[in-house]
Amino acid sequence: MTDNAARNHAGRWPDRLPQRIVSAAVLLLWLATPAAVWAQAARPDPLESVVQIRALIPADARTAATLGTEREGSGAVIDDSGLILTIGYLILEANEVSIAGVGPESVAADIVAYDHESGFGLLRAQRPLDVAPLALGDSAALRPRQPLLVVSRIGELDAGGVYVADRRVFAGYWEYMLEDAIFTTPPRADFGGAALIDQGGRLVGIGSLIVNDAGQDQRPIPGNMFVPIDQLKPIMGDLLANGRRSNPPRPWLGLSLEEHRGRVFVTRVTPDGPAAAAGIQADDLILGVGGAPVEGLADFYRKLWSLGDAGVAVPLDLLQGIETQEMSVRSGDRYRFLKLNPTY
Repeated sequence: MTDNAARNHAGRWPDRLPQRIVSAAVLLLWLATPAAVWAQAARPDPLESVVQIRALIPADARTAATLGTEREGSGAVIDDSGLILTIGYLILEANEVSIAGVGPESVAADIVAYDHESGFGLLRAQRPLDVAPLALGDSAALRPRQPLLVVSRIGELDAGGVYVADRRVFAGYWEYMLEDAIFTTPPRADFGGAALIDQGGRLVGIGSLIVNDAGQDQRPIPGNMFVPIDQLKPIMGDLLANGRRSNPPRPWLGLSLEEHRGRVFVTRVTPDGPAAAAGIQADDLILGVGGAPVEGLADFYRKLWSLGDAGVAVPLDLLQGIETQEMSVRSGDRYRFLKLNPTY
């Protein structure tokens, strides 16, 4: 799940070089490296392994109002049976999914898994796809300034060069956090489910967001956030067997949050969610968890998730208007709240 405004706001590219020139230069560097030359000779073309995903979501789905009922993005074929890795919000609560870009006609696909902690989604085409799968790379090995390739297929196949701008924690407003997200630049508007490919032709990330602060050296620069492929490897068996990871779900409150100068504000409360039932409102300020002060979104999530599994009581210290409140919220299970198809 992502913020429509954040996803659509690409920000301002630095004045020193136009975005197209930077992208072309990085792509040429990627193609000129010995590893890329070896990959072209020894591996299938990675561009052919990226497909278009179209998903239809019922109007009464929990995420229909924020993410829409018709979603379109990309995915990467990762095995010979037609297993496709994408970003989970594209297929979240979908009741119909199809794949395009692998022949003259679209192919129906089944939802295999959704993992909120990483953000990944898995699909399987209902018939074998005549494409070679992408091998999984090593996202932990990526370093700043390293050139990479972004491949998407939203309508037409498109590929462009980027480089790693940063590796750091990403805390999303929707009770989501990655400890070691990949940030790339220049920004690409076709990021949803796009494949991030290294110089050996291996998949190292899946596109999630467009951001204004991909790099943070002297001034923020726009770019994209990718989910590292290493997040998939330890949970792949669980996802294929059960549709979700096997460990108990984290406590979920049903809040949309915003950080400003280290303070955490409530911007939206999910109707019928745990926080709404407890009386939390938009514009409340979260001061602490169980008396321990909160310093930013990442700190809040770590304190929240350290309390136990979904269902645990969460003691919050709030500022509501001009009054401080101590409030206990009985956390919920996000998987049970969502109208997943299939139900995991």
